[in-house]
Amino acid sequence: MAQTATTGNLENAQRIILAAARYTEEHNAPAMALIESFDLPKGAKQVTVPKVGQMSMSDLVDGQDIIDEEEIGMTTVDLTASEVGAKVILTDKLVRQAADNVMSIVGRQLGDGMARKKDTDVHSLYSGLNGGTTLGAAAATMSLANVAGAIAYTKANKFGSQVYILQHPNAVFDIANTAVTASSTYPVPAGWSEDLLGNFFSGLRPLNGVPIFEDGNLSVDSNDDAVGVIADKSALAVLKSVDTRTERQRDASLRATELVMTADYGVFELDDSRGAPLTFDAAAPSTSA
Repeated sequence: MAQTATTGNLENAQRIILAAARYTEEHNAPAMALIESFDLPKGAKQVTVPKVGQMSMSDLVDGQDIIDEEEIGMTTVDLTASEVGAKVILTDKLVRQAADNVMSIVGRQLGDGMARKKDTDVHSLYSGLNGGTTLGAAAATMSLANVAGAIAYTKANKFGSQVYILQHPNAVFDIANTAVTASSTYPVPAGWSEDLLGNFFSGLRPLNGVPIFEDGNLSVDSNDDAVGVIADKSALAVLKSVDTRTERQRDASLRATELVMTADYGVFELDDSRGAPLTFDAAAPSTSA
């Protein structure tokens, strides 16, 4: 029997690709999952998010009017969305002859591309937080002491109650490395070092209540430094107009079907005072020392 690219073949190929793409996207873009999320209402062009300044309370005297007036100090941030996307050509021959695992590979690549785009869009906001003043430093090691110092800074400056750290895996490695060699100068909490080393590849135990995330999409500059972030969830935001979606269109003369993946969103800084860039050395660690 002759091989044909039937509607069933195309449906099956699309199903496999989309399943792999969505799984890959969801698991490869940690940065966007760590920030505030807003949905753009149907028919709207933007969402305006208010920000109100701090207020102070005064001591009162019985029978006397309150004479101090607090300024609301309200500012707003306007959030808008824009489209991103990619197109894959599924030729009839590929659909006829390719095994399901080939379609899964196509899907993973598509999903990884969308995840990487969303991730790096969020990364581009990190350097502007805290007025551009970074914690850590170029060539500095992401040691236990330096991470603890950055966390102390967030608590002293009231970043918020949902603070997290995101850095490159090469930098995060140094936490485990310094946990092994920690001296009495920087004692490691009981059980923390053992748990960290025993579960290093399944996720780091929070340090002083702050979870630490690795993100290989974070760029490393020519000096082997990476600018990550330490921030509260409310520091940054994403506005979603249309979540990731796919459409299919037949091109008969090309003997192929176009599979298009798009998303419509925007990422923004909400509160400069609730986050800071976190710069550390991200040179590749030795695998043979």
